[in-house]
Amino acid sequence: MITCMSDILCVTNRKLCGDDFLIRIGRIAQARPAGIILREKDLDSAEYEELGAEVIRICGEYDVPCILHSFPHVAEALGATALHLPMPVLRQLPSDRRSGFEILGASCHSVEEALEAERLGASYITAGHIFETDCKKGLAGRGLEFLKEVCDAVGIPVYGIGGISPDNIVEVRKAGSSGACIMSGLMKYKDPEAYLKRFE
Repeated sequence: MITCMSDILCVTNRKLCGDDFLIRIGRIAQARPAGIILREKDLDSAEYEELGAEVIRICGEYDVPCILHSFPHVAEALGATALHLPMPVLRQLPSDRRSGFEILGASCHSVEEALEAERLGASYITAGHIFETDCKKGLAGRGLEFLKEVCDAVGIPVYGIGGISPDNIVEVRKAGSSGACIMSGLMKYKDPEAYLKRFE
């Protein structure tokens, strides 16, 4: 599915950046993650399209997949080949539009959702949240056993998400995942390339 050497997907949140967001995207892309998921849910579709065009351009310079998020019509308008969707949006997207993307991801929170996403044509899924994370304060992680159950249930790549760090990535991989999604570390860490290397 994804041809970069890394098995880490960057998930963006520009509000966590202490520096210019597009400059940071360039530095992350230069470090060659498996892909960059542009997940900026607070933007309306017009704002997202404007930002998406810039991020696609930057990712293209480094041959890193830019995976747009949540807005199928924006992805189509920009000629994007990769899209990640929440399950409610994936369910509503007609099959002819789903098949128009080379990479189609889905956010899953149960084995049942993972199986459904696979049936609907997803080429990969994210499963979570695995560990406690600031993004979901007060909610216990679903754990490594949950991740293993999802990985065992489907025949497409599974990326763990939620609270994953260099300290626990080995356990995440051992659970059968194809890799992991990282947000806060890559958005905040002073040197994103050095941070990404810690997952090797």
